[in-house]
Amino acid sequence: MTTTTTTWTGPSALERQDILRRTRTVAMVGASANPARASNFVATYLLSSTDFDVYFVNPNADEILGKPVWPSLADLPVTPDLVDVFRRPEDLPQVLDDTIAVGATTFWLQFGLYDEDLARRGEAAGLTVVMDRCLKVEHARFHGGLHLAGFNTGVISSRRR
Repeated sequence: MTTTTTTWTGPSALERQDILRRTRTVAMVGASANPARASNFVATYLLSSTDFDVYFVNPNADEILGKPVWPSLADLPVTPDLVDVFRRPEDLPQVLDDTIAVGATTFWLQFGLYDEDLARRGEAAGLTVVMDRCLKVEHARFHGGLHLAGFNTGVISSRRR
């Protein structure tokens, strides 16, 4: 049995909550128009349940969920606060370089994406790095909308009436 030792620790829950509180613009790199893809589900949530200005980045699409799509981070009309990445592990170094180049402050890697060397390189460049976490799940966790199925059913609530 092989055990993997991690030496990098990402932001704590309170720090992630603060990241989301400060975030105004999100660029989703690798966003997909395919409703079966995780990025599409996350995009739908971000557009309907947050105040974030969401920008989609995908060189192979023109429109996703009725919103325009840009071919690269450099083509965006704004500097995103947070870059949410849905790409293959081998693409991550280039996405990190692009994130640094545009001046974003947070590099966020979705579930299954984890690379300590990449995280250290991002932090050395001044980025806050979050890995192996879903932006939708984290937002819902801090805003009372988390349910096993990924949405708030409203059937049972701990909130006072």
